[in-house]
Amino acid sequence: MSEAFFKTAKELAETGLAGLPAELKSSEHLIYSSPATLSFNSPGAKGFGVKRAGLAVPDSVMLLVSPGCCGRNTSLFRSAPEYRDRFFFQLLDDTDIVTGRHLTKIPQAAEEMLSVLRKKPSAIMICITCVDALLGTDMERVCRRVTEKTGIPAVACYMYALTREKRLPPMAAVRTSVYSLLEKQEKRNSADMNILGYFTPLFDSSELYTLMKSIGIKNIRELSRCNNIEEYHELSKANFSLVLNPEARAAAQDMEQRLGIPFIELLRLYRIDKIRNQYRLLGQALGAELDDTEFYETARKTVDDFRDRYGKLEFAVGEIQNGDPIEMALMLIEEGFAVKEIFATIGELNFRFLKKLAELSPETKIYSNLSPTMLHYKEEKVDVYIGADCEYYHPGTPGIDWCDDSQPFGYDGVIKLFERLADKLS
Repeated sequence: MSEAFFKTAKELAETGLAGLPAELKSSEHLIYSSPATLSFNSPGAKGFGVKRAGLAVPDSVMLLVSPGCCGRNTSLFRSAPEYRDRFFFQLLDDTDIVTGRHLTKIPQAAEEMLSVLRKKPSAIMICITCVDALLGTDMERVCRRVTEKTGIPAVACYMYALTREKRLPPMAAVRTSVYSLLEKQEKRNSADMNILGYFTPLFDSSELYTLMKSIGIKNIRELSRCNNIEEYHELSKANFSLVLNPEARAAAQDMEQRLGIPFIELLRLYRIDKIRNQYRLLGQALGAELDDTEFYETARKTVDDFRDRYGKLEFAVGEIQNGDPIEMALMLIEEGFAVKEIFATIGELNFRFLKKLAELSPETKIYSNLSPTMLHYKEEKVDVYIGADCEYYHPGTPGIDWCDDSQPFGYDGVIKLFERLADKLS
């Protein structure tokens, strides 16, 4: 009888990262998008796909240059009120795709787009698809021609599914694109910093803001909090950046090279002691002591109270959420809960968590959402789930999606996670 492919944590830890089975490598099989993940893996992805991310630059507009099949997946998204006048399409026909003649039409399409706008945009984001990846299009040259024609900066966004497994996948590349318009400025204040990593801000209640201000940081800037292009350009005045998502590392490296802004990289963690250690190391890097005692104790009490109230719950943990599923599962196990199954993509970053997980919970099953064998998945009973994908696999089971636009981080993320779980279980 066919069944969904999985490996236990113990089995994966023993094979090592280099020995991962093909079923867990999306580059080695057809990608299956079940209803659990379709809206997050399709070209019309919810959350922040390349298209929505490219419009993170304030007052920018986007020209999507694509065949009709890619364009139609954007039409529903375009109808959202905040994006209604920001998406435009240049559709490609068969001749365009074969000859590449559409490239000569992009500057003209940009001019036509501007002619119907009531307000001059700050930038034109030109989003291209796998068609131009296969053609080997020189988008820097195309963008220069658009800028010459319109007088408005043009930046390329690459919606290339073909590069998903490469060094610079689409969501890392688009982060570089949205910061590429920044220009070097004189740094007049020694207490300015940027937060890089997400296209929406951290929760206002995040302790990160309080801790940074406690050591004299006056201006904490995030792209998602920039209301206009003038505030966007203030980002280039920072003395350093905190990178909270590995997908923003390439953007931070580019900003360091072009703008002279060094960066410190942190991880989004849910293991309380590891959060505390990370803040200690951050303080050392900044030459200051970060007193996180109050936040640590609040997070510790929140988790302890939840466990005392609900006991040793058994969880399913998915990957469509604001966290790494392996690290989150490890946290739950270390806190005295059980994790029966995880839906996850295994990579270099989270394999180190997997090794520890295998020591504590060797029989935890790990599935790949994108394996075609998930067609045969049979629901296993759990008490509660975390992750929007788990909602499909466990209908009728209480749980939380945990994939809001506002971003959790640090102790505040842990507190909100368990508060949301308590609300759902009460």
